[in-house]
Amino acid sequence: MLSIFKPAPHKAPVDETHVDPLYRRLRWQIFMGIFFGYAAYYLVRKNFALAMPYLIDQGFSRGDLGFALSGISIAYGISKFIMGSVSDRSNPRVFLPAGLILAAAVMLFMGFVPWATSSIAIMFVLLFLCGWFQGMGWPPCGRTMVHWWSQKERGGVVSVWNCAHNVGGGIPPLLFLLGMAWFNDWHAALYMPAFGAILLAVFAFMTMRDTPQSCGLPPIEEYKNDYPPDYVKESAEQELTAKQIFMQYVLPNKLLWYIALANVFVYLLRYGILDWSPTYLKEVKHFALDKSSWTYFLYEYAGIPGTLLCGWMSDKVFKSNRGATGVFFMVLVTLATVVYWLNPVGNPGIDMACMITIGFLIYGPVMLIGLHALELAPKKAAGTAAGFTGLFGYLGGSVAASAIVGYTVDYFGWDGGFIVMIAGCVLAVILLLLTMLSENKHKAQLAKSA
Repeated sequence: MLSIFKPAPHKAPVDETHVDPLYRRLRWQIFMGIFFGYAAYYLVRKNFALAMPYLIDQGFSRGDLGFALSGISIAYGISKFIMGSVSDRSNPRVFLPAGLILAAAVMLFMGFVPWATSSIAIMFVLLFLCGWFQGMGWPPCGRTMVHWWSQKERGGVVSVWNCAHNVGGGIPPLLFLLGMAWFNDWHAALYMPAFGAILLAVFAFMTMRDTPQSCGLPPIEEYKNDYPPDYVKESAEQELTAKQIFMQYVLPNKLLWYIALANVFVYLLRYGILDWSPTYLKEVKHFALDKSSWTYFLYEYAGIPGTLLCGWMSDKVFKSNRGATGVFFMVLVTLATVVYWLNPVGNPGIDMACMITIGFLIYGPVMLIGLHALELAPKKAAGTAAGFTGLFGYLGGSVAASAIVGYTVDYFGWDGGFIVMIAGCVLAVILLLLTMLSENKHKAQLAKSA
């Protein structure tokens, strides 16, 4: 591991009277850093989808462009898993901004160098590189949250932080419209979001910190008097080796496998709608650029209240049963997708309402799977657990959304593409039902042994 990524050393403890005000101030500051730092990753993650209709006009097929776009997902799935392990032993203050600047650099290259969008092979390689650097975003955020917020407050914090997906994901189409107005250049879909990402990388570095102990503060469990079962300070605060993380806390964990597999199909719908909506709305529903961009924006921002509602329902209505909450939301999002598919041409209000509804519903299950992964491993293994579910979500679901849906549409039309996505919804519901049943059984065993 490069020395610049090493965890920050522990500082001498601050005076007891300063612990509470310093903790309060730093937690707000750090949250702003990980929120906007992670949102910036979404500026340069799926902005390529906005350029795809213009590349189709230049002669590229949907399937081939979907294959090129899958380069991000393939690399990101692998990188999120590997970088999750690295981030568990790294300083997130350096790790997150470094990945963001590197991903933005790739998009700047694609936007300003014509050769970079001249062939599918070149685009795939460059998007693969971008996806690899994208893997440096989520794990350091997960590491930060489990070190700075205790278990009882983490559900609410993660649900609010998860809205960073939508805040970042909704901005590229607006930056694209701005770039088109300024430069009348469709390449603005690539370089305008990249400039924004670099600015936010600097902000993240200025506001983020490593562990509380690196700031002279006690562990979060001690500060909040909120200790997980079997908590032992010496072992809980000890950095784990990669072998310990994988062999003790990740690979033998059956519940982690269930939610990782469910993540495949949740991501299939999430990115199937997100990646292809600009093309689908232009080709089938005859939306103009401005209306299509605003629909894309509303899809993302509808996820903010939806995620917050999902987090509240998970805690209050479903009593922390993440699987049951996921089933509820996935059933509703399946129905909304069917309506979006079958709505006849000429009803743009219904199309926009369906996109908003799907966005409102789909990000809750995305958040729950990430939260559940953090809860199923010790905090020193949190990045790896999150990376494990991300590996499945991106390498399986997002790749399928890009490439399989693209080729299916080429050969069987948009009906075939929607059948693939709806079948994925059904499989996600089945796997989340298995998660729910396993959770209930596990809780019953714990209650019996108590």
